[in-house]
Amino acid sequence: MISIASRLKNGLILSVLWGFSHTAFAAAYDLREGVTEMSKRIQGLHHLSLGVCVVVGVIVFGVMFYSIFAHRRSRHPKPADFHESTAVELVWTVIPALILVGIAIPATTALIEIEDNSDADLTVLITASQWKWHYQYLEADIGYYSNLATPTAQINNLEPKGEYYLLEVDNPLVLPTNKKARFLVTSNDVIHSWWVPDFAVKQDAIPGFINEAWTRVTKPGLYRGQCSELCGKDHAYMPIVVEVRPEAEFDKWIDDQRLAKELASGQAVADREKEWTMAELMPIGEQVFLSNCATCHEPDGLGQGTTYPALAGGEIPIGPLAAHLDRVMNGKVDTEMQAWAPQLSDRELAAVITYERNSWGNITADVVQPRTIYAAR
Repeated sequence: MISIASRLKNGLILSVLWGFSHTAFAAAYDLREGVTEMSKRIQGLHHLSLGVCVVVGVIVFGVMFYSIFAHRRSRHPKPADFHESTAVELVWTVIPALILVGIAIPATTALIEIEDNSDADLTVLITASQWKWHYQYLEADIGYYSNLATPTAQINNLEPKGEYYLLEVDNPLVLPTNKKARFLVTSNDVIHSWWVPDFAVKQDAIPGFINEAWTRVTKPGLYRGQCSELCGKDHAYMPIVVEVRPEAEFDKWIDDQRLAKELASGQAVADREKEWTMAELMPIGEQVFLSNCATCHEPDGLGQGTTYPALAGGEIPIGPLAAHLDRVMNGKVDTEMQAWAPQLSDRELAAVITYERNSWGNITADVVQPRTIYAAR
């Protein structure tokens, strides 16, 4: 009786351990299930194809190894004398064809549905640039930039890495549950790729083209992804975060964004009417510089060779003010220096230009006013 109980206990333990290890293995190596109907469907197709491959592999290699063993020279020194068999050739032609058709039918219907972007409840224009995303809700006429939010100290190994190291942003894309969201994906500079594994959505962002994709998420939460196309020096610093909210919360968020847009417009007018001092602009400019410019030009303004020139004593920051405004606001063609006029407010542009002209030994004493930026636009 003890022996039987012991065996049952050991068997139960082994079953639990096997189940745990199997689950852990699947979580680590299986195609991600995701949170959308399409992602689950794609995983099912993956399992179907993998199952067919395993079965075919077992049969083929089983027959092959059996033939090697059963018909080895020591047992059959005289080889069999036969020629082709029409029946066998038909069998090994028809069966693979049927298998391929059996896989192709569900795969084709899934692909057709993936490409069906009609009847969307909302449309988001996603514009990539080095190295950030811009999201514009076309129906609501609101938009914003989404930048990496991982602290520079973590990137420079001055602090321990966070749980979502290089996978956190300042402004996530917000979507509602149970609504079909259509994505229009393009780029301002080089080829990028917008990829969120949990949605089974991966779409290239190509300059001059608009590619489409869609998703419908039923479960609220935060979902993370990355740019999956090598897009330059800071490709690793271009994460994607999508926050899915219940429909009522999403509608309220849209209203809040519209109100914030109106308030920002009023603030811009107030900024232009005020006479700003250097003491007020310098800390604002430093924050803007560290958030947007320091990756290329370095926090100390020393740059990185000719590709990312030094701003400390540089030709632009200590040269004519008009040239400095033009470079920051409009960028430089065929380089990674992008136009910041569409991305920053008048106050932020005035502050960062003032900061660059009066930091790292640059002493121009120039104080750029927001109304100067407004006029330059």
